[in-house]
Formats: sequence, structure tokens, C-alpha cells
Amino acid sequence: MLVGIVGAGFAGLSSARVLSELGHDVVVWEKAPDVGGVWSATRRYPGLKTQNNKGTYALSEMPMPKHYPEWPSGEQVQAYLEDYARKFGILSAVECDTEVVSATPAATGGWDVTTASERGSDTRHVDHLVLASGIFSEPFVPPFEGREDFLAAGGEIMPAGDLHHLGQVAGKHAMVVGYGKSACDITVEVAGVAASTTVVARELLWKLPRKIKGVLNYKYLMLTRLGEGIFRYHTVSGVERLLHARNSLIAGGMVDSVGSVTTKQLQLEKLGLIPLGTFADIARATVSLVSEGFFEGVADGRIDVRRDTTVTRLLEKDGHPHAELSDGSVIRTDVILAATGWRQTIPFLPDEVLNRFTDERGDYVLYRQIHPVGVEDLSFAGYNSSFFSPLSAEVSALWIGSLLGGNHTLPSDDDMRQQVATRLRWMRERTRGNHARGTNVIPFSVHNIDETLSDIGLGVSRLTKAKEWLLPVNPSDYRDIVQKLKKRVRR
Repeated sequence: MLVGIVGAGFAGLSSARVLSELGHDVVVWEKAPDVGGVWSATRRYPGLKTQNNKGTYALSEMPMPKHYPEWPSGEQVQAYLEDYARKFGILSAVECDTEVVSATPAATGGWDVTTASERGSDTRHVDHLVLASGIFSEPFVPPFEGREDFLAAGGEIMPAGDLHHLGQVAGKHAMVVGYGKSACDITVEVAGVAASTTVVARELLWKLPRKIKGVLNYKYLMLTRLGEGIFRYHTVSGVERLLHARNSLIAGGMVDSVGSVTTKQLQLEKLGLIPLGTFADIARATVSLVSEGFFEGVADGRIDVRRDTTVTRLLEKDGHPHAELSDGSVIRTDVILAATGWRQTIPFLPDEVLNRFTDERGDYVLYRQIHPVGVEDLSFAGYNSSFFSPLSAEVSALWIGSLLGGNHTLPSDDDMRQQVATRLRWMRERTRGNHARGTNVIPFSVHNIDETLSDIGLGVSRLTKAKEWLLPVNPSDYRDIVQKLKKRVRR
């Protein structure tokens, strides 16, 4: 069977590795000039690092290099992925600088995939198509009022990811719109060279230090089964029953204590940057680590944070570009860096196909975050954004390989739709709609891994699971699953 894979990030490369090991021919299309996905040189910004430590942010069969720092840089992650593809012989299957233009279901099954590259246009038939192009595919830049006047006055507007070197902002008045990880990472770097740096935050998010009190690595808090268990899943069992007994008394106390320590450590009250809500909101949609130097920059005046504020319009004033904020202030702004999220798009699929697995609210109806209910010969990998994105993507690939090899079968479409609808209702309520069309499983990453592996009847031992309650999940503990699956599947 020939399997086409769209995207050469963690999900695409691990899919190519797993599926080729299970006996399939694979071809990977990547529109960037290098492998890496979000870690490609075309998408890296100054200061980009992983949120996870290197021990948890890796694929199961190849740990991050020992000489890498605790939190690898974007360049190091890209190099790791290239080495992974080379080690497992899949680099030759990757066609870089090649964009998938269209993918249409073939009458006899499979897909006809048309690509475009410097070599021209090409159409190829594949028996199965895996979409590993990522849930963060197209940067969103707000349609600022007054944009034309701002640009005419010499202002610049760009997605934050388009900042590739600090010379683009050196000596200029910079404004970063957003308060997520990328916004704060970029702000720290920009503040070192810009004439002024203003952060416009519509909503403040809770941040977690990499080391609590400068000692306890956050991986022991959030990257364990216990850390995940303190947030209530839609069903609870085992130890989680105890954590959430008596209206989650124990779990709530643990979260509140971390929140109190964090607030004091980051001096949020003194800086006026305590977010609205409670610290438990940190896991509402995603967990954001503190960007080293951010709050220090606020304290010494290099970074000006305008909280609970938006840009109302852009304008020219006294011959220079400016931005007017919802608090009434007008700020000289030469460059706007929009770290305002992403649009989730799959532009190469026909609307008729998209409509079959998209519900009335625009959420994706994906069983196990992988199978689009009602669509044949199509799978998604990496659409389970988690604390352990590499491992979660790899587990998706194992599930796809198991299904293609006949190791497990799908429930009926009606059963899958009902299960997905129930999960989506819970996700929408828990995240207040910030669930990335149903693809964000944070903070329940290990639950998702367990459920996915349970379908294929493979997983790690009880001893390993017990260890994961107190120690961070180690992807290397899952390295033998592909070989175990290989013995089961039909080729």
C-alpha cells in the first residue's frame, strides 16, 4: 500500500517511520524547504525554545542528544528531526518545497493528490492519505482598522513568526499583540534591541515557571500522571477518584498552592499582572511557561504590558505610524508583531469532504483525534495537541498502522459520532470554546495516549504507568510498541 503523508514535522516523520516499518510505501510532501514543521527555519523566531524539557519532547525510538540543553532551541529541534529522518531511512521519501494543492477521493478508493513545486505540477494516486500538516497552519493577523494609513506612514505589520532576525526591529518602536508563549518569547528578544516594546494583551494568561521557587522543575508537576490527574477528566477512576473526592478537595488544594507560589515568585501582584479567574485556568486550553526575562523586563521598564486591552485602530500621527488602544492611549508603533493565534485550515481538501467530518459548530469530528468519521482512506496524525506532542503524534501513527493492518477495527459510524459529540461538548464547556476545533487535548495528554493505545491492544507495563505517576513520562518507554505491532499486522 502506498501512503501519502502531508507534512514533515513530528507527526509526518513519525508516521513515515512507523508505516514504512509496518511494510507500507510512503511519500511525504512538505511545502517548506526543510523538514521540521513548526520548527522549520522558515517558521522560527528569535528566542524560540521548547516548552517541554528534552527528556519528554522526543520520539520514542530516538532521545534528544545528551549535549542538548534542558529546553532545546528551535534550531536544535529541527536538527533532531532531520537526524531522525536520516537514521530511519525516510529522508529520501520526503519531497521538500512541494505543496499539496488538492486531494480528492478517487472513485475506486484512495486519493488523487496534486502537488506543485519548482519541478511543476504532479498528480499521484495513493491508497491512503495521512494529514500531518498541523493544527497551527495559517497565522491569523487581525484586520486592524486604519491599516492603510499605518502602512503609508511607514509602519509594518507581520505575524510574529515572520520575525526571523532582530535587525527587523532594532531601534524601532515595537508592539507585540498577544500574551501566549510565542508573544512573550518574542517580546523578551525584541526588548533587547527595540526603542520601545509594548505588549497588548486582550486577556492575561497564567504562566508557570520552569522551576518553582527556582528549584523544582515544572516537569515533576505537569508532565506526570499525577500532574494531569489534578485536573478533572470527563471520567475519573483509580487514584483520580481520591484526588477529586469531596468536590476535588485534594486536587483543588494542590492547584491553589502552586498558584500562590507562582504569583509570589513572579511578583505578579506588584507588577499588576495577576490574571483574572483562578490559577486552575492555566489548563483551560494550554499551559504556558514563563519566558525567561519577561517579568524582569516588565519590572525594569523595558517591557510595557497593557493588560485587558486591544488595538482599536491604526493611524498616522505627526508623520509617524501609531496605534490607538481600547484604553484610549495612542502609542508610537513602527512594527506590529501579531502573535494572535492561527487559523486551522485544510485548503487542499474539497468542501464536500470537509463538510462530512465537520460539525455544525465547525469542530472536527475525529474519532480518537485520528479518523474523520464518514470519510474513507483518510487519517489525521498530530491533531491531538498535547504536553507530549511528539509521542502523541507517534501514537497516532501506530493507531493508523494498526487499522491499516487489520489489528483493530472501527466502531460503527453512529457510535463514533456519538462518542465524538460527547467529548466535544465536554471540551467546549471545559475550555470555554478554546479547544482548537476539538484537537487540543491538553492537559489530558496521557489519557489520550492510553485510550489510543488501548484500541490496538498494546501499551506500556503497569510498572511503567505507576512510575509515571511521580516521574515525567519518558517516550523511550514506548519504543518497543512499533515492533510488537509489526508482529501482529497484515501487510
